[in-house]
Amino acid sequence: MSSMFGKPRATSERTPQSPLPECNVAILGCRGAGKSALTVKFLTKRFISEYDPNLEDTYSSEELVDQQPVLLKVMDTADQDGPRNCERYLCWASAFLVVYSIDSRKSFEGCQRYLEVLALHARGCQRRCPVLLLGNKLDMEQYRQVLSAEGMSLASRFGCLFHEVSACQDFARVQHVFHEAVREVRRQAEWNLPLRPLFISEERPCPPVATPVVLPTHHSLATCTFNTLSTVNYKEIPSVAQAKLVTVKSSRAQSKRKAPTLTLLKGFKIF
Repeated sequence: MSSMFGKPRATSERTPQSPLPECNVAILGCRGAGKSALTVKFLTKRFISEYDPNLEDTYSSEELVDQQPVLLKVMDTADQDGPRNCERYLCWASAFLVVYSIDSRKSFEGCQRYLEVLALHARGCQRRCPVLLLGNKLDMEQYRQVLSAEGMSLASRFGCLFHEVSACQDFARVQHVFHEAVREVRRQAEWNLPLRPLFISEERPCPPVATPVVLPTHHSLATCTFNTLSTVNYKEIPSVAQAKLVTVKSSRAQSKRKAPTLTLLKGFKIF
């Protein structure tokens, strides 16, 4: 792993017991979209216009995102003919930046194939990796072939974020995109945390001695007696996916007055 573009590390050595959390970001896109220019701009704040299109490498940089340190690893990919032999970054990355050039309709059409591959991969694995769609070369506005609305529509179609950047002009916007990828990875990790069961404590006041209560007989219902005791009942709230509203109405034969409506939440225990 190369670190020629990496930012200088702090002089104090980090103890092995507290390693930095890592975030792996793979930059995908057709040749000429500006993937390497974005990588170097982010790591060095410099713009270099010419690169070896066959060079693929991974760089690392210690970043501070929202006051939280992270070791950000960036893979600058070099696919020759679109998303082929892509297992090397599909299983490695925790987030993806899919890049096209706003002055190239061909690169925009090519990035759609990457989005399709990522969507197919997400359906076949247990984890979902955030994807950001980037329209690069915003400085070439006068030669624009892809409208911003087209990029937003494509991002909405695949459920990913959308940004337009310029590797040769605005470092702050380029940095924001990489940091946003880290934020999305963190949000996804928090979303996948197991939820702890939530309980509602319901305390019923009661007399010091158990008191028999007799239900009056109505409409041929048998008389029953039960004791009210001083207890604390805990009811577990079911998960959202299991919750179901059920409406129960009294029959017409019960009474001529307006029948009451009882709404229950499936999963509750009636005490």
